[in-house]
Amino acid sequence: MKPTQTKAQIRKELEKQIEQYLDTGGDVKDIPRGISGRNDNSNPFSQFNHSPKAENRTPVGDVIKSMEERKQPQKPVKKRPKKRLIKDDFGEPLRWVWDEE
Repeated sequence: MKPTQTKAQIRKELEKQIEQYLDTGGDVKDIPRGISGRNDNSNPFSQFNHSPKAENRTPVGDVIKSMEERKQPQKPVKKRPKKRLIKDDFGEPLRWVWDEE
């Protein structure tokens, strides 16, 4: 696992890199406030403000009505009787009965 650096170590490393840059002839320019790195100085987010034209909506009233009709209860389904085991007090099977619940 790679050991993590503390903030002091990172700061020291950055200062060392800056010193090396300046020692090799690097030059830091003062840029006046308000100057942009963009050539045209336009708003970079203005292109995202244009929304496409609204499309005509399709009426779906008939579709919803047919869906609601399908939700209505169907004919009652006749339930099949279920077989149930009757046991005595000791858990021994006595007989089978048919329940129509």
